[in-house]
Amino acid sequence: MPTEVLLLKAGMTMREGAVAEWHVPDGGEVHTGQPLYRMETEKISIEVEAEASGVVCHAVEAGATVAPGALIAYILADGEPLPPGVRSLPNAAAVPGKGADARPPTTGAQEIAASPLARRLAKEAGVPLASIRGTGPGGRIIEDDVRAATGAGPADPWREIAASPLARQLAARAGLDLTSVQGTGPGGRITREDVEAATSVQPPQAPPAALAPAANHHPGDRIPLRGMRKVIAERMHASLQDMAQLTMGMTVVMDEAVKLRSQLADEWGPQGIRPSYTDLVIKAVAKALTQYPRLNATVGDDAIELVGKIDLGMAVALVDGLVVPVIRGADRLGLREIARESNRLANAAREGRLGIDEMAGSTFSITALGMNGVDFFTPIVNPPNVAILGVGRIHDGVAWDGDRPLKRQEMTLSLTIDHRAIDGVPGADFLGAVRDLLEAPYRLLI
Repeated sequence: MPTEVLLLKAGMTMREGAVAEWHVPDGGEVHTGQPLYRMETEKISIEVEAEASGVVCHAVEAGATVAPGALIAYILADGEPLPPGVRSLPNAAAVPGKGADARPPTTGAQEIAASPLARRLAKEAGVPLASIRGTGPGGRIIEDDVRAATGAGPADPWREIAASPLARQLAARAGLDLTSVQGTGPGGRITREDVEAATSVQPPQAPPAALAPAANHHPGDRIPLRGMRKVIAERMHASLQDMAQLTMGMTVVMDEAVKLRSQLADEWGPQGIRPSYTDLVIKAVAKALTQYPRLNATVGDDAIELVGKIDLGMAVALVDGLVVPVIRGADRLGLREIARESNRLANAAREGRLGIDEMAGSTFSITALGMNGVDFFTPIVNPPNVAILGVGRIHDGVAWDGDRPLKRQEMTLSLTIDHRAIDGVPGADFLGAVRDLLEAPYRLLI
């Protein structure tokens, strides 16, 4: 029976998704664990892998938007016909029995039952299909038969190995054979961390809001405004239209915070936890919001609703846009747990593994551009929040002891508020509370 490929439901709140790109063409062969298609929703882009091996028959074209769980393709085993009423594959003659439009056998090579990939490999090798003994169902020639006949060896084993798309890319760059890697993911799936451990490549850990590399665009390119980019454009424009936004800045002396982070990195390093400065800010914001709940709110038609939980969104920039995964109950988490969760969410976002539910329901947002050399900026409030905090870079500053200059580490925080819900003075008071916590960071540990 054909394997149905259904559009992945990436979260409880997902209503629709687009098959942005097929990685395997209609009529092409796929192996279990091989990337099959890329799905885009209003918030994320996900690489989806095949759950079976066989010939792919597309039920929708690339770019189609359908509901989660909708049928988008079939995967057919060797010699398996299409279900009744489904159109035949473009190369139906190469796969006997596929649909009513399949051409009857004629003469020559087309009479020989062989998979599309087997035909291509045989043609490239200059080997007549008639000289190859088929071991597939009904004597059908499959890929391994051609490889055996040409002395190329068995099919590449990596395609049968469960591994994430990013793990495959890193392994290919490093020339690493995935069969030699022990997977630690669910069901033994090979993850990025497994490949990095196998190649002893441990890239420096970026803060949670680090920007991804710039996309490979050139002057004159036309970039479609769709998917994640379209949603960001619509929401940010609506945010500025619907709110009365005000941004204020404040300088924070970070000397003690720098020392604390260094000490915690040494202490927690053996556990694989390396706190970032953004993690310190997240914890400080969570504590300050318990004192200033007006900034943890939404605005309705006739009331300002104070939210009863503190779920902090942290911006993570990707090549094609920005996502905001959420740290749930940040006020109830210790700094160690915040550092662990922020790292998990940031890695999941960059690897395309972030579920929609992990990005829904933030009550306050934090975004950082300090690692890009930015001191101060005006972040745009992420609806339905009423405030967002921007984090600038840590840089050398100067204080004065009489006429004597004293070097110190400084950072600028940028707070944007919705003036409909918050006035400038309480906004400044909240910002001052965050500053005081960062300047006496031991209070973040109690």
